Amino acid sequence: MARLVAAFGSSHSIMLAADLQDWISGFRQTDPRLAYYDREGNRRSYADVLALAPADAESLVTPEVITRRFSDVEDAMRRLKAEIAGAKLDALVICGDDQYELFQDRHMPSIGIYYGETIRNRARDPGTAADWFKRAQMRRLEEGADVHYPCDRALALHLIEGLVAREFDIAAVGGLEDDQHEGHAYSFVHRWYLNGAEAGLLPVVPIFLNTYNPPNQPYPKRCARLGGALKDLIERYPEDIRIGLLASGGLSHFKVEEDLDRAVIDALRRKDIDFLGRLDPRRLKSGNSEIRNWIAVAAAATDLNIAWLSYTPVYRTPALTGIGLCFAAWN
Repeated sequence: MARLVAAFGSSHSIMLAADLQDWISGFRQTDPRLAYYDREGNRRSYADVLALAPADAESLVTPEVITRRFSDVEDAMRRLKAEIAGAKLDALVICGDDQYELFQDRHMPSIGIYYGETIRNRARDPGTAADWFKRAQMRRLEEGADVHYPCDRALALHLIEGLVAREFDIAAVGGLEDDQHEGHAYSFVHRWYLNGAEAGLLPVVPIFLNTYNPPNQPYPKRCARLGGALKDLIERYPEDIRIGLLASGGLSHFKVEEDLDRAVIDALRRKDIDFLGRLDPRRLKSGNSEIRNWIAVAAAATDLNIAWLSYTPVYRTPALTGIGLCFAAWN
């Protein structure tokens, strides 16, 4: 029988593909154009957020502070890559979200599972060097030619069929159109953690949660139930293989909410799935919504313990916009 031997969590923010100078100055250009949400889920402007910033906000976004946090995050990503390699997995199930990469509003599944033999990540577009943001986005894509990463089709079908039997409505995704490629939640994992000859051969199973887009985002308690069902189905899978799970995304953004992040992290450590399932969906707007991926993985990993976790609240403008960058390993 299969064994769930490890679980992981990783932010996948564009910040992780950007360089230090982008952190220091680039986001001061882009963040004023973003939409923000208050704790009741109401949309707010950058000016609204800036008006509520504390008097000492500038001290949190000096080049020296940002440089130190950049170094901490680089160290955390190296550590997580080593943790994944050390787990000696036979398959990795990635719980992420799609942001208009495969799905559009005309068909937006609440939960989907990909069961193709491979999944494509495309090559980078030329001519983006002058735009720092596009340049960072391109780093999630392949440097030369397209790459078709292996997937575990049999495991994916087992999960689809088992979840349907447990009354989950699953969109089964059997392949990509010619102009499609895996979304950033999955290409980031391939490019940063599964790159290299041996790691690049690790089969994955992409699971899609509609975290961002109304009207059918799964409630936190539904994500917790999904994780519990995944745990049961992995344990029932007849092949003798070592399986890992990875939550891709989060934590709070595009405004850092340290209180929310630290409450979630505390619940992860305590295996308090009930707390995670009771999170107010109004707090899970915009980038915060990707916390749903962590809820599903945490609910599946209740027989494991968090062995290592790194959390860095990265503020990048005087409005204290940014992201709570988090990385974790269960074993």
